[in-house]
Amino acid sequence: MCATQGVNAQGLKLPAPSPGATIKQDFALSSVEVNYSRPAVKGRNIMGDLVPYGKVWRTGANGATTITFGEDVKFGGTPVKAGKYGLLTIPAQSEWTVILTKDLNVTSPAAYKPENDVVRVKASAMSDLPFSVESFMISFDQVLPTSMTMMLIWDKTVVPVEITADIDGKVMNQIDEAMKGDKKPYFAAASYYYENGKDLKKAQEWVDAAVKENPKAFYMVHLKAKILAKAGDKAGAKAAAQQSIELAKEAKNDDYVALNNKLIAGL
Repeated sequence: MCATQGVNAQGLKLPAPSPGATIKQDFALSSVEVNYSRPAVKGRNIMGDLVPYGKVWRTGANGATTITFGEDVKFGGTPVKAGKYGLLTIPAQSEWTVILTKDLNVTSPAAYKPENDVVRVKASAMSDLPFSVESFMISFDQVLPTSMTMMLIWDKTVVPVEITADIDGKVMNQIDEAMKGDKKPYFAAASYYYENGKDLKKAQEWVDAAVKENPKAFYMVHLKAKILAKAGDKAGAKAAAQQSIELAKEAKNDDYVALNNKLIAGL
């Protein structure tokens, strides 16, 4: 499908019918990168026709589609080691099979070898978008520190696959080691403890140390206010937020003035 590349002969260069694309998403402690080509609808019937149901699809056009994980993850709930894989799918009307394969060169059903599968997962297909997406698209949505959703989107069909990573142990070890050094990452450590439901007393201790080293850092004082609010100390949180407001005004940062006012209003 749309296999013709851009032509460059006798000085004539034409655009590829299905342009190549690379999407690289920072995720967890590394990144996920997808290389693929983007065929267009061009008035054709796509799912179940141009992309047949029940057959292996290279999940794009031209060459094989690949996905590279910078660290160990779970792909659709199944553990996958860091590395580069071929990304294949077997579309169906309501549920797709999404495959990660060791083979990086599968461009047709005949080239597919099931024995090279690393992971096979099922993913629900939603085929009722209220509009048509002209060019096939792979994107990442709901990107959080330890989870995100890979979206396969074309015409009126969307197929989501969850990707997760377990990094808490690594981060906690990094914090423990860093706190033994001369330059301690007080603010970053306090932020991680606050965001991930860790010991709030320790988070407060670290943010206090960070503010002591950077007394004009309104954003650090704002974190202190959030930690105190989460710990149930409303008076302390309000005082810290008001201090952060004054510092933010001095720095002409209206965004943090607004954030602190919102925090105070929610106490």
